[in-house]
Amino acid sequence: MNTTASSTAPTSTIELAPSYAIPLVLVLAALPLLFVQKWASLPLSLFGLFLMYQAATIRLQFTPTDLDIYRSSNLIRRFPYREWQNWRIFWPAVPILFYFKEINSIHFLPVLFDRKMLQTCLEQRCPRQD
Repeated sequence: MNTTASSTAPTSTIELAPSYAIPLVLVLAALPLLFVQKWASLPLSLFGLFLMYQAATIRLQFTPTDLDIYRSSNLIRRFPYREWQNWRIFWPAVPILFYFKEINSIHFLPVLFDRKMLQTCLEQRCPRQD
């Protein structure tokens, strides 16, 4: 399984490396807020810690036919590319949200993964229809 290859064939399985950028920004933003507004700081820091836990335990694997989501080593959900209609990474300069639409449902995920590899895998395996 490749994790850092920059030019990979769509026939390989790629697991994205975690990114702790969003959780760290939230937790660090909650620290000065603690001195100004304690009740606003608590939910922000808890949300940041929750996202940190998710980044540490959730893994996205791009297989040749599906996007697989794992928690530790357990497969949680499989999303076949053939059912995808569109995808988008919101705010490309500072990506925080990944959206994709299947035939019967819409999904939003925080970008808790290597954003460049996420975009590369998406473009290779499921080109956008814009």
